[in-house]
Amino acid sequence: MTRPLTAAQRRLIEAADPGTGRLRGTEAQLTALVKRGLAFRHPRPPHDHFLTPAGHRAREARSEPQENEPQAPAPTGGVFTARVGGEPAPPAEGPSRTREVRSAWQGMLELRRMTNPDGSTDRPCAWERTHLVQAAALALEAAGHRPAGVTDGEDGYQVRDTPQPDAVAVYAPDATMLRACAETLEGAGWQAGEYTEPRTRRRYVLASPRRV
Repeated sequence: MTRPLTAAQRRLIEAADPGTGRLRGTEAQLTALVKRGLAFRHPRPPHDHFLTPAGHRAREARSEPQENEPQAPAPTGGVFTARVGGEPAPPAEGPSRTREVRSAWQGMLELRRMTNPDGSTDRPCAWERTHLVQAAALALEAAGHRPAGVTDGEDGYQVRDTPQPDAVAVYAPDATMLRACAETLEGAGWQAGEYTEPRTRRRYVLASPRRV
């Protein structure tokens, strides 16, 4: 079970720069946030610390009004997970889920800005290149596409691994949605093209992070 944040950790997160997510604190405090996945240390000098997408969500959650009734814990111990399609719906749905996804996407753009060598936000960063399925799914969900449900894979998108080390496959129930998913990924900095599986004749989008 994920340990709750200490009062000092909450203060650090709340005091982060609202635009960049830059953190200030002792080395021990910042290291503790890094270990929890709420902050990262910038690889270039002066090696400042910044909120990760999870850290941005933690700060946003602190600023939102608390509900009167207790909320169910997230299925991954409180860590946001983009929906890849075919999994059970997360506990948070509706406007609450929309806020989570929006915050996660904004945090991802900030992570791009801080970790891409040229500070660009128009192409995926190193984290996305090592978490291809989750990164593509976040881009799709943030754009408002509907993920497939757990019992019916024909009602929304599905993002899946491929034998290629730098690409994912995206499936959708019809050609219109498939093209829309490809356009979303292209707009989010991915290279995307439509292909047909030789055996099943099923159409899919093959997408990989753009490097330049």
